[in-house]
Amino acid sequence: MDARGRYRARVNSSAPSGHVLAAFGATGLPVIEPGGQGRTWHVGDLILKPCDDPVEAAWTAEVMSTLVPSVRFRVAAPVAAGDGGWVVSGWQAWQAVTGQPDVTRCAEVLEVADAFHQAIARRPRPAFLDSRDDPWTYGDRVAWEELPINGHGVMADLLRRLARARHPVDLPAQPVHGDLLGNVLFAEDQPPAVIDWPVYFRPALWPQAIAVVDALTWCGARAEMVGARGDQPGWRQMLIRALIYRIATNEGCRRHGRLVRERAEDYQPVVDLVLSRSS
Repeated sequence: MDARGRYRARVNSSAPSGHVLAAFGATGLPVIEPGGQGRTWHVGDLILKPCDDPVEAAWTAEVMSTLVPSVRFRVAAPVAAGDGGWVVSGWQAWQAVTGQPDVTRCAEVLEVADAFHQAIARRPRPAFLDSRDDPWTYGDRVAWEELPINGHGVMADLLRRLARARHPVDLPAQPVHGDLLGNVLFAEDQPPAVIDWPVYFRPALWPQAIAVVDALTWCGARAEMVGARGDQPGWRQMLIRALIYRIATNEGCRRHGRLVRERAEDYQPVVDLVLSRSS
């Protein structure tokens, strides 16, 4: 499950060109992957995917390439082209990793989130976040009060309820992975693997709240999961911001001319559950 896939129709990209394959040293016939919104190709032992922002793609690849191996998580190792660059004609390459996502294992995803975010905690805020403009960035900025809620937009009533419960938090920000639940792969006898990193610069607890909100909204998680990190300061506020992020992204889709597939009733039970909890 890629949460971004809920907001846009599947698009089949053309296979990577011979020039791209040669640049990354890929050999074999490109085979389209069943996930990845129809844009991800398996070629031999590599995964190739067009990147929406070459600057962000190069940044994430550079960070991933420097992570020390861990018993707590794996990553899909980025592959550099022959000239040392991470992006060729809008494509990036990664070593294929074994495993499958399992959205029912949210508690384990949170453990992976802890380890992964500890490993990248000291990275500075990347400059590309200032200019990135897509539906998810819009939702993120609304969640963190950098943009106002559109009172006449998609699911505005839910957003107003959440905004009234939103209070300032004093938690340090760092680079975070904004879509973990469907992008952690589980394989027998190996640590879980983190893939497909959409970068944000927020408290490390926030992406865990996003994973919990996604599990509750779309994956049949039990209501008790809402308290998964209830012992952590600011957890309820992170859940509120995670809900605003996911819901406001629908308005971001409308602004970018994308089809909005979600409805208020999809989120209503989770909004009620989060707002019923004491701060």
